[in-house]
Amino acid sequence: MPRALITGITGQDGLYLGELLLSKGYEVFGLIRGQNNPKRELVETTLPGITLLTGDLTDLSSLMRALQASQPDEIYNLGAISFVAYSWENASLTTDVTGKGVLNMLEAARMYAGDDVSGIRFYQASSSEMFGKVQQVPQSEETLLWPRSPYGVAKVFGHYMTINYRESYGMHASSGILFNHESPRRGPEFVTRKVSQAVARISLGLQDEIVMGNLDAKRDWGFAGDYVEAMWRMLQQPTADDYVISTGETHSIRELLDHAFAAVGIEDWSGYVRQDPAFMRPAEVDLLIGDASKARDVLGWTPTVSFPELVKMMVESDVHEQKASATR
Repeated sequence: MPRALITGITGQDGLYLGELLLSKGYEVFGLIRGQNNPKRELVETTLPGITLLTGDLTDLSSLMRALQASQPDEIYNLGAISFVAYSWENASLTTDVTGKGVLNMLEAARMYAGDDVSGIRFYQASSSEMFGKVQQVPQSEETLLWPRSPYGVAKVFGHYMTINYRESYGMHASSGILFNHESPRRGPEFVTRKVSQAVARISLGLQDEIVMGNLDAKRDWGFAGDYVEAMWRMLQQPTADDYVISTGETHSIRELLDHAFAAVGIEDWSGYVRQDPAFMRPAEVDLLIGDASKARDVLGWTPTVSFPELVKMMVESDVHEQKASATR
């Protein structure tokens, strides 16, 4: 039975990846911060059979203990402070966790593996936010990185550190440059879930409007459940490498609103949406669209959920959740 350790197990990717690995017969370990983590119950309910370990990406010794306890064949480093807007408010903490945390995890894996460093496989969750002020459309593995947020800068550090451990120590370390991927499990602070949750509440008469920032920003949005399959496929390859994971389509926030409101039968949403400069980014990333041809050719990976299907899935889930909440 293969064994896997997942950091960031409490996030949407961690939950979907945990389900995937359990379905493939893995023994799965998840790393969580703090003994009283408020999301512990969610993980234990969603992933029965998983073993949770306490650790922190900023504490190398705790990572070593987690590796000794789990003895993994595969490490999936998904843990990060992942809300981009917050990274401007606390750039230092974002750097420590999202950037230096990758180095700590890589070093812990290297020390744990000892002389057999190639015997352990490592996945790093890189991000399309690394492209920032895009220098090429669409973006591929060869596109120059130009991050425009502290989060993006921290992800670039972790990305290049992963490459360095692969080249310097022979570690089987791969990075997935994942473009925006969403699901009903996405946190409500992210724009897609903010919209789906608000639209659900508006349709039920529980909310009057959504306050938004830039409606013209464009993103390449896919389904998180599809993207964790790509992560697993990377670690099954004989040689480690880096892969862009994306749909190859771009959609604006306005299109997101179109599909979300249409899912509850509202065609004209203009009266329900108000813009506020407070929700504008200090440095905007205007257009992200990925070229995932390498992942398609090498990994045999393609997305299965379309953008309209994804938005409808999220809105319907939130309508169900809000109805259930209202009856409690």
